Amino acid sequence: MTRLLAYDAILVALAVTALGALFGPIAVRRGRRDWLMYLYAAVYTNFVLVTVSTLALVYGLVSHDFSISYVAQVGSRATPTFYTIISLWGALEGSIVFWAWVLAMYAAAVVWFNRKREGNLVPYAAMTLLVVALFFHVLLIGPANPFQPVFPVPFDGPGPNPLLQNHILMGVHPPLLYLGYVGLTVPFAFAVGAMLSGEVASDDWIRLTRRWTITAWGFLTAAIIAGMWWSYEVLGWGGYWAWDPVENASFIPWLTATAYLHSVMVQERRGMLKLWNLNLMVGTFVLTILGTFLTRSGIISSVHAFTQGTIGYYFLGFIALVLVATLFLVAGNSDKLASDGKLDAPLSRETVFLLQNLLFTTFMFTVLIGTLFPLVAEAARGVKVSVGTPFFNRMSIPLMVALLFLMGVGPALPWRKAAGPELKAKLVPGVILGLVLAIVAIVAGARNVYSILAFSFAGFALGVNVEEFVRGANARVKAHGESWPIALSHLVGGNRRRYGGYIAHIGVVLVAFGVTASSTFRTEQEATLKPGETVTVAGHTVRFKNAWGREEKQRQVIGATMELMDGNRVVSTAEPRMNYYPTSQQPVPTPDVRSMLSGDLYFNLMAFKQDGSNVTVKVIWEPLVPWIWFGGFVLCLGAVVGILPQRQKMAAAVPAVALAEAAP
Repeated sequence: MTRLLAYDAILVALAVTALGALFGPIAVRRGRRDWLMYLYAAVYTNFVLVTVSTLALVYGLVSHDFSISYVAQVGSRATPTFYTIISLWGALEGSIVFWAWVLAMYAAAVVWFNRKREGNLVPYAAMTLLVVALFFHVLLIGPANPFQPVFPVPFDGPGPNPLLQNHILMGVHPPLLYLGYVGLTVPFAFAVGAMLSGEVASDDWIRLTRRWTITAWGFLTAAIIAGMWWSYEVLGWGGYWAWDPVENASFIPWLTATAYLHSVMVQERRGMLKLWNLNLMVGTFVLTILGTFLTRSGIISSVHAFTQGTIGYYFLGFIALVLVATLFLVAGNSDKLASDGKLDAPLSRETVFLLQNLLFTTFMFTVLIGTLFPLVAEAARGVKVSVGTPFFNRMSIPLMVALLFLMGVGPALPWRKAAGPELKAKLVPGVILGLVLAIVAIVAGARNVYSILAFSFAGFALGVNVEEFVRGANARVKAHGESWPIALSHLVGGNRRRYGGYIAHIGVVLVAFGVTASSTFRTEQEATLKPGETVTVAGHTVRFKNAWGREEKQRQVIGATMELMDGNRVVSTAEPRMNYYPTSQQPVPTPDVRSMLSGDLYFNLMAFKQDGSNVTVKVIWEPLVPWIWFGGFVLCLGAVVGILPQRQKMAAAVPAVALAEAAP
């Protein structure tokens, strides 16, 4: 019953989306706006039907209905309920269901908030969203059907992938990733809608999608940070980014989306880069589909890629269809996409945005080529090659350092042309902080040029961006006699987009500090210890207390209790473990981490004697790693501030000089 309900809901949703996608253009062409209600009804109906199907699958998982193929594949009576529910996105078919549901939710929200808008932009955008939804429905009745019958019905299943039930972050990272990935379909749909409706020359589609784009970008940012954290907490190697193809698949569209968020301001402010922005948004959507293809086709090896199947051909066909269709649309609208403005001076904010876009695009192609090259080499010459961390680091670190520098220069520059004295005043705090941090890094032992530059430019960017808040708040204090906190609140409330961007910049700087420090000053030691013996890493003394084991519902656990010492006093304990799952031949390491403001002590259990007489542990000192997670939070906070409604009264209350500076 549950299986039939879920499957039939998808079948009906497929019919509804197909009819809606066909009916929308007919209504627009005939000028029958009263018919648009049926197009919008199709969007809402699709959301209801996909919700029914998704809930039915979750119910099947929780009730252990092993007559459903997906439940038989990932379900287990021993798996805790939380991990049973999140196994919805733990394998290929369930992840496609979840994708379709998130897309249906976004589409319904877009139509609801914009249903009263005049013109044909929203109808065409709704039609585009239905076409994308139709593609995923085809997958769900074809190669990714999770609702196939199973006979004879097994009494139990293998449970989800052990790596996906070993940490609570698996309940956070994938939903954030889907909300980011799928959310980028919305600006793409409006870009297509703008071209189909002839409204592409106007910036209206950009203004309508600004909050949607920032929201999706914020979710994708949070997903990348959460994925790094999961890797750090679960995989046991003490790192958080390995240029794994699946990591790259999420990072590549993030780069183009970030470039778009900057370059679109040039279009709004100066009427430039219209064609570039359109292509950037189309490219970002295609990269999300490409990333989905990479992770779900089985053509790459990764700790969290899904298995092989025919679904890859469907994705390739859809990518080709999107590229060809958008190519014709862009070509047909090229006469409307000429720039209205031009660069007035090389030292201006728009110049920095252009350079940023160049670097972001180069970065994207670097990661994309490094990710796809092994696949192309194997397909073309039948040889297996790998592109590893040294390639990505060598190519990407100079780009990251240059982007840090521009992130400091950009906020200090005005639009059109910079005035020397004003620019100097804005740059001085950042320059001083950058020089100080470079000296501190050298004194601390940094010798790599890029590490020193990264510390210096991160300090420079931090100084300039913080200076923007200080100058603006001081201007309000002077003009209105407000207290400094109130002035700061009103300043941010008066131009949330601008200051949300600066908050995001500060988040990037914190992440940069964490990544650079942990890469430069990481210290580790592996030791075999008997109870009572100690090991010292970076001045932190750790004592092995005892080994232990216990039986849990879905696994067996072997652990070691490690005591962090301050002299003879125990100040904290850590319990790195090995988890043994019935379906896995290898234990899943579960490190334990003790975080401080200055860094993490990372414990990983490497081996143990059966009688518990000794254990081998790796203890790693990871400087400033907590700053990465906090920086990610600040980044997302910037996105939240950026999408909040503007306080017009606050903006009007800022002095004229400050208003001029506050223009985005």
